[in-house]
Amino acid sequence: MSDIAIRVESLSKRYLLGHQANTPKGEDATLRDNLVGAARGLLRRTKEMARGGALVAGDSVEDFWALKDVSFEVKRGEVVGIIGRNGAGKSTLLKILSRITEPTSGRITLNGRVSSLLEVGTGFHPELSGRENIFLNGAILGMSRKEIQTKFDEIVDFAEVEKFLDTPVKRYSSGMYVRLAFAVSAHLEPEILIVDEVLAVGDVQFQKKCLGKMQSVAGEGRTVLFVSHNMAAVEQLTQSAVMLRAGRMVERGPTTEVVHAYMTIAGAGNEVVFDVANTPRKYPGNDKARIVQLRFDRIAPVFSPGEPFEFMVRIQSNSDTSGARISMTIFGADGTPIGSCFAPPAISLRARSISDVRVTLPEHMLAPGSYYCGLSVGTGDHITGVVDFDVVLDTLHFEVRPEKGEDSTVSAWTRAWGTIVFNPLKLELEQSPLQVAA
Repeated sequence: MSDIAIRVESLSKRYLLGHQANTPKGEDATLRDNLVGAARGLLRRTKEMARGGALVAGDSVEDFWALKDVSFEVKRGEVVGIIGRNGAGKSTLLKILSRITEPTSGRITLNGRVSSLLEVGTGFHPELSGRENIFLNGAILGMSRKEIQTKFDEIVDFAEVEKFLDTPVKRYSSGMYVRLAFAVSAHLEPEILIVDEVLAVGDVQFQKKCLGKMQSVAGEGRTVLFVSHNMAAVEQLTQSAVMLRAGRMVERGPTTEVVHAYMTIAGAGNEVVFDVANTPRKYPGNDKARIVQLRFDRIAPVFSPGEPFEFMVRIQSNSDTSGARISMTIFGADGTPIGSCFAPPAISLRARSISDVRVTLPEHMLAPGSYYCGLSVGTGDHITGVVDFDVVLDTLHFEVRPEKGEDSTVSAWTRAWGTIVFNPLKLELEQSPLQVAA
């Protein structure tokens, strides 16, 4: 028997994108414009149909290669991460490996029974109950009813949906759905398990259970392909990784090296900039000052657990203010508030000026994982009360990764505003205010 579980050879997938011609539309269009446009589209679609091509709406079509000449091998028992930015081709690759879609060219060889957990909603019949879907999925995998019954109690216990077993899954919440889908995929003993962003849905405890189960599956000698944007989870679970970029494979090797290459590309230089000047505000301030830009002065927003968390804030001020302060709340990737911290009222802002302020949180001590921040600039403090000039949420996305050789853990704080009281922020006016024309 071959020791290769998955072989991908020169795999490509092409889609046709339709485009509308730059002609008047709606009330500006004349009858002639509408007739000419309809005739042009009909002629193109007739030609496509005569050639046996796909029918695509629009006046013209363009080739889009979701995958282009991708080749790699995965050995039996290997756990491989697939990483890349949105649109890189990760999900397209997994859909082809799962036989959901066909490639345009190339070849794949799968040695073993495949179970896939892609986006929520794939693989279950919405009208059937949870119980019926378990048996349906097992039958699709080629298992006998007796084999499925042997694993049935384990699946139900893992998914924690016992009360809803006889309810149609269309009435399940997204969390219940993905718990059951993952439990079925992982427990029905496939030789190859394909998982796409399972950690994006569900609570922290379920995420930990998923990671533990995938480690258990890998320990039993089965092959796992794991797609995630959580680099800490990828590094914890996989030994090697594949990086896709614009449909092409650009890196293949040990996970730590591929993740480092990915973070370097994501940083795209020596700084990571978040332009927030025009970001919609959920909580309107009093407009005395506005946060217009946030910046990490590093190639990628990645920190170690004991390293100071440092970034730059660019503030545009509309009035003179002394004793201004910056405050910050850090959130986990699932939106759980981890903790808040406040700087002393130590900076002065001048009217019609732009100031750059360096913000430092010494020894953040965050567990490995993905995080983001909410920031505000204003006056006062958490004891006497605050006046916020501006508040920016869902920004400064960053990761904490363990030092090489350390074990990583998933952070889990569940209280309303976190259980950590961080050290005070340190502020340093990095650049003298620049006057802005009135």
